[in-house]
Amino acid sequence: MDVAILLDHLNGARRHVLGILDGLDEEAMRRPVLPSGWSCRQLVHHLALDDERFWFQGVVAGRQAVKDWVAEDAGDGWNPPADLTGEEILALYRAEITRSDEVILATALDAKPAWWPDFFGTWRLDDFGEVLLHVLTETATHAGHLDAARELLDGRQWMVVG
Repeated sequence: MDVAILLDHLNGARRHVLGILDGLDEEAMRRPVLPSGWSCRQLVHHLALDDERFWFQGVVAGRQAVKDWVAEDAGDGWNPPADLTGEEILALYRAEITRSDEVILATALDAKPAWWPDFFGTWRLDDFGEVLLHVLTETATHAGHLDAARELLDGRQWMVVG
């Protein structure tokens, strides 16, 4: 398995996230429909910051700006600023993907994380391949969550069989 194959699968999950939300208006992006209470805009904000930015740019690349952002507790991905629109959050997600792809394409699967935050305690991912699989799994899982939310919001389904 190589980085290109894994990135292709990650890009499929990313396209799913963006595709299932295509055409959703601002009110619907903000409306929670599942018992857990999150909205589509919150979930995408989480993917942008807590997955793309944190894992690839922080953990894998060790970028100081991300480490500072985490140290300052600059934000909770699940709670975006109220004035940030759904479209702005989707744009943020796309921008973080672009920055993450630079890291992904420049990193060997067996590379050790450049930074590991203390708050994980003894839990650790050992190399970039494990980080990439973690984010791929997280993104695909959340794409499924967005499928359920979108269907409850307006009946649209990403993939209709039969």
